[in-house]
Amino acid sequence: MPELKPGAKAPSFKLPGDGGSEISLAQFKGQKVVLYFYPKDDTPGCTTESCAFRDNLKEFEKLNTQIIGISKDSPKSHDKFKTKYKLNFPLASDEDGKTCEAYGVWTEKSMYGKKYMGIERSTFLIDEQGKIEHIWRNVKVDGHVDEVKSALMKKAA
Repeated sequence: MPELKPGAKAPSFKLPGDGGSEISLAQFKGQKVVLYFYPKDDTPGCTTESCAFRDNLKEFEKLNTQIIGISKDSPKSHDKFKTKYKLNFPLASDEDGKTCEAYGVWTEKSMYGKKYMGIERSTFLIDEQGKIEHIWRNVKVDGHVDEVKSALMKKAA
């Protein structure tokens, strides 16, 4: 699968979301979307990243931008994660990994010398027409939400 680049059309998806919802990219046409892929609900880095998006949601909304988090966790796991941390944006469940593969974030990782497949923490900024504006791969959690905000503000200026 060719690697996604800015300017490419974002792969569409329709996934089960938290609270029994269904989340698709198409439902946010006309808005910018920050789509962030994270490895696992309720783990330190993922919690920090999700809470940072939560705490900045009002600013993203002012920029007509929807936040969506995606991991391979079940909708039930997402419900617990959202409730525990009062997350105020949708979480989508990609249990079969097809959306992760379409976005090129399902990659070989290595921990303590063991190789395994997992989600590479990545964020995609998608414009109102569904095209990818910006891609962050191998995201470092600290300061990431500010980077995404500043990319949006540059576009808005």
